[in-house]
Amino acid sequence: MTDRTDGSAAPAAPAYSVVVPTIGRPCLAGCLRALAAAVGHPPEEVVVVDDRPTASGELPLEAAGVLRGRVRTLRTGGRGPAAARNAGWRTVGTPWTVFLDDDVQVLPDWSRRLAEDLAAAGTATAGVQGRLTVPLPAHRRPTDWERGTAGLEQAAWATADMAYRTAVLADVGGFDERFRRAFREDADLALRVHRAGWTLRRGRRTTRHPVRPADRWVSVRAQRGNADDALMNRLHGRDWWTRAGAPRGRLPRHVLVTAAALTASACALAGRRRAAGVAGALWTLGTAEFALARIRPGPRTRHEITTMLGTSVLIPPLAVGHWLLGRARHRGALPVGGRP
Repeated sequence: MTDRTDGSAAPAAPAYSVVVPTIGRPCLAGCLRALAAAVGHPPEEVVVVDDRPTASGELPLEAAGVLRGRVRTLRTGGRGPAAARNAGWRTVGTPWTVFLDDDVQVLPDWSRRLAEDLAAAGTATAGVQGRLTVPLPAHRRPTDWERGTAGLEQAAWATADMAYRTAVLADVGGFDERFRRAFREDADLALRVHRAGWTLRRGRRTTRHPVRPADRWVSVRAQRGNADDALMNRLHGRDWWTRAGAPRGRLPRHVLVTAAALTASACALAGRRRAAGVAGALWTLGTAEFALARIRPGPRTRHEITTMLGTSVLIPPLAVGHWLLGRARHRGALPVGGRP
């Protein structure tokens, strides 16, 4: 590190390792290529954790370029990103572990900025988050999927680019592997780190998070995350949303819309036509409001409108169903280590 303008020596940047969980997506090559192009303070090693259920082709490790000799791989066999990250950080020997997702691209000054972030971390600082930027189309309004990805720019403690002291990870038990998707495992870890008396802060480094391609049903599949929210409730209490800086979402409205649909069906079967009509109208209004809320800020193309209409019918009951399944599955769940 260079000297400061006041003549004092800047603190030396500590060594770090990078852990990248992957399921073999093509974007991994871009992630490794960008990491190799970053100058200033390279990682001691890069641990690529292959979490594909079965080996199906080689990973594009040659994209790591000048860092290729520092890259090693592990296999976790499809146990999820939390387990993959745990497998990675538990094998490193550096004081800091930096987690990157395989669909991000660090900027050219990322290593230098990271060095500044880590050198400036106080003794009570357990982790330093990178700043995410999501490039959106300039010629049109973003789609629902693109807007959802752009929300990562404001997400707290997202492991798309997050540095943790390796000793702190060991102290709190790492990631909770009951979170099998890339959802909420980062918030859970951050809350446990805070509970252990550590602080987290945002750094100055920046990482691009491009919007990855997705089909029109991606928002429907994403409703499985409601089961993880049920687990978060069990582990951290109902106010975890506020403490984790997470948006509350529309689950309460989805419950009402789903209840209206079930009531309409039950009343129709019982021959109570008037009650069925009222409940059906409430379901229609609730579904229309949800669809319009997703259509208005978007590009309003035919494909986007039909996608929003179709998925807005399916999402409320699926969200509620996954929430109930999560509550049942995790009704006896305890925090990592069994600590309350």
